[in-house]
Amino acid sequence: MIRAILFDLDETLFDHRRAVAHAATRWMETVCPGHELLPEAPALWLDLEDKHLPAWHAGECSFAEQRRRRLREFCDRLGMPAPADPDAAFASFLTHYEDAWAAFPDVAATLAAFGDELTLGVLSNGDPVQQEAKLRRLGLMDRMEVVLTPDTLGAFKPAPECYLRAAAKLGLRPEEVLLVGDNLLLDAVAPTRVGMHGVWLDRYRAEPSPAFASSTEPVARITTLRDLTGVVNGLNPRLAEPVRAA
Repeated sequence: MIRAILFDLDETLFDHRRAVAHAATRWMETVCPGHELLPEAPALWLDLEDKHLPAWHAGECSFAEQRRRRLREFCDRLGMPAPADPDAAFASFLTHYEDAWAAFPDVAATLAAFGDELTLGVLSNGDPVQQEAKLRRLGLMDRMEVVLTPDTLGAFKPAPECYLRAAAKLGLRPEEVLLVGDNLLLDAVAPTRVGMHGVWLDRYRAEPSPAFASSTEPVARITTLRDLTGVVNGLNPRLAEPVRAA
């Protein structure tokens, strides 16, 4: 029986790509109006997140330092002058980023569909202050029993102890917890290896990677959160009242 669902936040509940596109474009327009590489800014910013966040995850630098590194390389790659005060420059970027915070359209109805049947929470590799601020802005904080981050758990996804400690925080066994998120490894494959149920939310209909095709773990793949109710009902066939689709 599934008794709890943990959601990743960015690109699962929260439309991170949209907010980054808005922020990177607006910030660059402010710093270098009319820059010829402006259309490349959003994709580059996302690529640099993937490049620099692992250093923080590995304990090689602080959260603030990985931001500085990311911003410096962003400016260098686009031929922009490096900011004299990278922290102030990043704060300006964040202002634009926060202006565009929004949930995906399928989120509210999906969470409402579960009512009080299951415990809901968030499991994120992000900074706890920022992630909780997002949830409050999106009006989702009151729907979450827990918001679990590396600060809480002492480990990042995909470390096995991250998922095991998350289940323990809920007072449940791993097999009673379902994790859904946009990252195939972090949110689907890795949690199934410790006994959780992993669901890959493939919003952008990516070509299934070799890791997905060859995985021996029972990973479900959905393209919208509206399909999550079907997954849960399949795992909880004995529910007296099946969860209705959003």
